[in-house]
Amino acid sequence: MTEVVVTLDLDGVTDKAGLMDRCARDLRLPDHFGRNWDALADVLSDPGVWPAEAVEAGIVVVVRHWERYAEARPEEWAVAREVFSEASVPSVALALGGSS
Repeated sequence: MTEVVVTLDLDGVTDKAGLMDRCARDLRLPDHFGRNWDALADVLSDPGVWPAEAVEAGIVVVVRHWERYAEARPEEWAVAREVFSEASVPSVALALGGSS
């Protein structure tokens, strides 16, 4: 099986609220997603949130256009990276270079 790739596009995101909203939208998180760090960590590690076939194949979340957020909120970005790195269901990768 081929891994399922999901894009988290942070273009225009410059604060935590924007990041949480974009995660909810792009990752199609459930309505009960609490939009805080603990809730993000929980949802990224809950196989029940993701389609079963995607969990079986493996999920890769590619984070694009993260640089502006990282620059605007370096401490928040550090927490976000920690949450992403500890996710147990998807693998999370940062897209580097260019805008494509």
